Amino acid sequence: MQLDRIDRAIISELSQDSRLSVRAVAERVHISRTATNTRINRLVESGILKSFGAKVDRKAIGLNVTAIVIITVGDAPWPELASSLAALPFVENVLAVSGDIDFVVTVSAPDNDSLSDVIMRRIRALPGVLSTRSHLVLDSRDGTAPGVAQDVWPIS
Repeated sequence: MQLDRIDRAIISELSQDSRLSVRAVAERVHISRTATNTRINRLVESGILKSFGAKVDRKAIGLNVTAIVIITVGDAPWPELASSLAALPFVENVLAVSGDIDFVVTVSAPDNDSLSDVIMRRIRALPGVLSTRSHLVLDSRDGTAPGVAQDVWPIS
């Protein structure tokens, strides 16, 4: 699907605040509500807009420790292993990556014992997992939401 400047502006607005009404988005991108609604529906139907959600403060809901877990695998079917990893409690994100590692997984848990359980007992027990390395997250910042840096995207 070809995206134009207006599609990118809609993505930008919804990336920053998914609770915006169609009316608010229309006002911000300077087109009618009907045209905005049509474009949002097209972006959803095409799979570009996958979901609408909220950013959650992990600590506010009791997830006090976060780790990035680097995983190396042996002979294991990657799609099945990725699904198994994603299904584990406290696993937020699973990325299959290139290079000398195979997966990067983000795990947020209430405490070190729970974090250790996920990494040491659950992830390492999955068939095909050869090794893990864990890095505790000390601080984090949100980057630029998709669509916000429109000036660097090719404009159709």
